[in-house]
Parts: sequence; structure tokens; C-alpha cells
Amino acid sequence: MANHTGQYALVKVGGNTVAEARSWSLDVSAETVDDTVIGDTWNTHQVTLKSWMGSAEVYWDEADTAQSACTVGSSITLAMYPEGADSGDTYWTGTATVEKWTLKGTHNGMVEASLSFKGNGALTGPSTV
Repeated sequence: MANHTGQYALVKVGGNTVAEARSWSLDVSAETVDDTVIGDTWNTHQVTLKSWMGSAEVYWDEADTAQSACTVGSSITLAMYPEGADSGDTYWTGTATVEKWTLKGTHNGMVEASLSFKGNGALTGPSTV
């Protein structure tokens, strides 16, 4: 059984690695509808539509091509790599819409950006490099 430390995880936008990444998340879900009928003793359901969304937290870098591509409303090709991007490493990819972009700075910390995205179509993965 393998496990991985987050230090090798990375996010790519349009094939470019997002600089200064601190963390990311990927959520995949399926909608269901109840198909239980009279006489059943257990609830049952059917899967209808699947969806995915996620976020990334970064130290803001205005010179980073990948961060600059993440404007609100833009369509991006996104790839998430939980174990790095070496040959044989696993990743997920898909087209997403940038839904929210937040910038935050404090007097005693780094300027940080937060990106929220929503999948537009299928998420492919896990694939390997």
C-alpha cells in the first residue's frame, strides 16, 4: 500500500505548473434519484449526473503564467497531480471554469490567492504520466 506526502503534489493549468502552490482539493460527486417502490424493504437509488469541482491555494505571483490564466469566468485545462509529475505518477485532468478568485494579504504574512473551479464536462483519471 502506498501513501504520499503533499510536498510533491502539484497543479497544472494549460500544461504549466502553478507556481507557489500551497494546497489543492478535488471533489467528485454523483447525483442520485430514489427508485424505491412499494414492497421494498431497503431504499434504492440510481445515479444520474456526475460533477467535479475543487480549489487551489497559492502564494500570489503575478509573473506566473498558470496563475495569470485563472481569471474569473475563464475556461482552463486543469490537471491535479497528488504524487508529482514523474513518469508513472497518477493525475486527473479536465476542462474547468474558474468560478472564484480571492486575493488576501496580511501585515505579517504572504499575499495569498485562492482559486475555485467547477468542472465543465468529464474528469479524466486517474491517468498516469
